[in-house]
Amino acid sequence: MPPPDPRPLRILVIRYRFIGDTVLAIPFLRNLREAFPKAKIDVLAEPVSGETLALCPYKDELLFYAPRLKGEKKRTSQFPTNLLGAAKFIRARHYDRCYILRRSFSSAILPLLAGIPHRVGFATEGRRWLLQRSTPYADKHEVECFLDVLRADGIPVTDTRNENWTDPATDLRVAAALPEGNRPRVFICAKSVFALKDWAPERFAQLIAWLVNERNCDIHLCDSPALAGYYEEIRAALPAPLARDWHDWSKELSLRESNSLFKRMDLAIGIDTGLLHLAASFHVPIIGLFGPLEPWRWHPWDTKHTILRPDDISGERPLLRLTMAEVQHVADHYLSALRRQ
Repeated sequence: MPPPDPRPLRILVIRYRFIGDTVLAIPFLRNLREAFPKAKIDVLAEPVSGETLALCPYKDELLFYAPRLKGEKKRTSQFPTNLLGAAKFIRARHYDRCYILRRSFSSAILPLLAGIPHRVGFATEGRRWLLQRSTPYADKHEVECFLDVLRADGIPVTDTRNENWTDPATDLRVAAALPEGNRPRVFICAKSVFALKDWAPERFAQLIAWLVNERNCDIHLCDSPALAGYYEEIRAALPAPLARDWHDWSKELSLRESNSLFKRMDLAIGIDTGLLHLAASFHVPIIGLFGPLEPWRWHPWDTKHTILRPDDISGERPLLRLTMAEVQHVADHYLSALRRQ
């Protein structure tokens, strides 16, 4: 039956791990909902990254699977933490279809063990035989790769735009706490969980000092509390008077609540990581500092952006070849556009 399909199907979407990839699944979920307006669509995600979809209206329920937990956290987890436990958990929900937005072999075994009869995903890691329909993982942006999973199942893709949502109560709380005045608000994302992608704390400190002193900006950040030590290195490298222009929301806002901060930013500057994808989902202009990963696959989706990447990406920390002058030049372009508005 061609979409829109009016049947009340039960559909599971598998997209666990990584904040950025989870945010990039929003256009997929919108098109899936348009194709199956009466279906129950649930998303299986990890407890942290899944929070990026908490306010998404295209899904019904957000289910959590925590395969990376270790030690005591694993023993006390309220979510499934292993493949068989997750399969049992899913089987009890009697899904008709499953769309797998991951490429690992285990993510294709999971819905098979759960007894889901119709499974669609990427033909990677020798798992084509586990799927009813499959598509190659092509050399294109991750959003388009996700949408290819729909196309492989004969579902039309009609709307590829980016979007995201906020909680009104958190909007009010963030608005009340923002500094007064109309200075440009710049979000800084300085740390990845992968050190190979990092720039350097002292360079971010130099950039922030320039943004405040020379371009009259307010600086905002909101990252994992686990990365607090790295941001403290940056803050410690700043001249003391700049502390008033440094606004760290990391202990005040959860990942879900950070949406209310992103929607109020004028510019985001940072390394290639999930927080930039969150900012892009609110159409904040992005300056992305890219090292080893491919910008054509991972650049911010559906928003103004500039990618800065060294010509030579060899070695352990290729981003260190990116100069402060290059970043300042591009930032000036975006900040000048703001002043003209």
